Amino acid sequence: MRGVAQDDPAVKEDQTGSVGTADPPFSLPAFKNRPGRRSSGSMMTDPSGTSSRKRSLPADNGDRGGPLPARRPGRPGADRHIAALVLARGGSKGIPLKNIKMLAGVPLIGWVLRAAVDSEMFDSVWVSTDHDEIEKVAKSWGAKVHRRSPQVSRDSSSSLETIQEFVQLNPEVDVICHIQATSPCLHPFHIKEALEMILLEGFDSVFSVVRRHQFRWEEVKKGTGKLTRPFNLDPVNRPRRQDWSGELCENGSFYFGTRELIKSEGCLQGRKVCYYEMLPEYSVDIDVDIDWPVAEQRVLRYGYFGRVTPEVVQLMFCNVSGCLTEGRIFLSVIGEEMVSVNTRDITGIRMLQKEDVEVLLLASREDPITKSLCEKLAKNTGCEVMEVGEEPLNDLKQVVEQKKLEWKDVAYMGNDKADVNCLNLAGLSAVPADAPVVAINAAKYTCHKVGGMGAVREFAEHILLQKHKAKSQMKQDRIDNSSF
Repeated sequence: MRGVAQDDPAVKEDQTGSVGTADPPFSLPAFKNRPGRRSSGSMMTDPSGTSSRKRSLPADNGDRGGPLPARRPGRPGADRHIAALVLARGGSKGIPLKNIKMLAGVPLIGWVLRAAVDSEMFDSVWVSTDHDEIEKVAKSWGAKVHRRSPQVSRDSSSSLETIQEFVQLNPEVDVICHIQATSPCLHPFHIKEALEMILLEGFDSVFSVVRRHQFRWEEVKKGTGKLTRPFNLDPVNRPRRQDWSGELCENGSFYFGTRELIKSEGCLQGRKVCYYEMLPEYSVDIDVDIDWPVAEQRVLRYGYFGRVTPEVVQLMFCNVSGCLTEGRIFLSVIGEEMVSVNTRDITGIRMLQKEDVEVLLLASREDPITKSLCEKLAKNTGCEVMEVGEEPLNDLKQVVEQKKLEWKDVAYMGNDKADVNCLNLAGLSAVPADAPVVAINAAKYTCHKVGGMGAVREFAEHILLQKHKAKSQMKQDRIDNSSF
């Protein structure tokens, strides 16, 4: 969690564009959560700060040139231009290029961009960066790019300075929604509900918080002889957790504010202020490399994977060359052709088959895999091996239709440019870690493993995890429905 001093324009930006300060967490009046969603609270301040999918937006090609997109007619506040802005500076000191490092098969920045686009609340979605590679990834996820100036790209630059530059360059924007790249468990419903506080309830600024049950003590430096003291408890009457509502702390997911507030007050939290409470499971904030494996497990369980419901996957297409194998064919001294298949990948295929997911292996007519090798693969894996042409989609769409499925029911694993259409179309799609960039950009999941070395097993586990996650949600929905 990062706190932000109220109405403080000098908050510094960290390497990912986050806002932060060393101030302790603040306390707001207690309230109860609406199950599974959020609660909100508000406070007034006067001008002095005293308390009182990878999907592109319509007509958005990721370029800065030309007028901003038209306002969304069906959304509350349709007469105002709402822009999402993700700050992603390239000069990360802790983790090099952290914003585009793969997290659970998706570039870190991709998680929040997917949620922003799928919320359908924004007229434009932007990434502010000074780095070419981050710009490429941002555009591939449907964002426009604000190429920030050197003046706001320094280590000492604050988030507010970059946002003010963006506001100055885009005078049509009325509400700026600063979403932090380091919050990969953000969902579209978080964005929608928080933004409606500005559009429907008239707040000037909204920021995300999480409820913490932590007792805080004053820091004492050695040698001063000073004694520590508690900030938020009476040790004599120490409360039980269930008897204490806790405190609200900023979780760093987002800060929404009006253009007028940012320009006139020079802050992201001011005037009529409201907080949006997120549940702890969604409050993931990555600061250092040691957070990465923990965040990855959290994202796999609580992250937003897009509009397509993953539990309906009934069929998986998997390329032999480059996915199931490493793409090489070995020749024995007697001229016999051989390929190497990892036993972990075979196990992954059998795991899918056990869960009633049919697996079809694909051999391109362009690959020199003989009929005898295909027969051996079919025997060893228990899968049919299908030959496809230069454009696999032309052959596979007939298979999908014959089985009376839709592409949202299909998982696809490819590894090259020829697979791009299928990777984009499938409900779940993946490529090995060594796939070319054009395939990685089209896939919904990028494996840690390379082709022929466990990538198929990894994708199989990902499919089954999403299936389990969806089934759990369906079960919870049935419980919720039965309560009424």
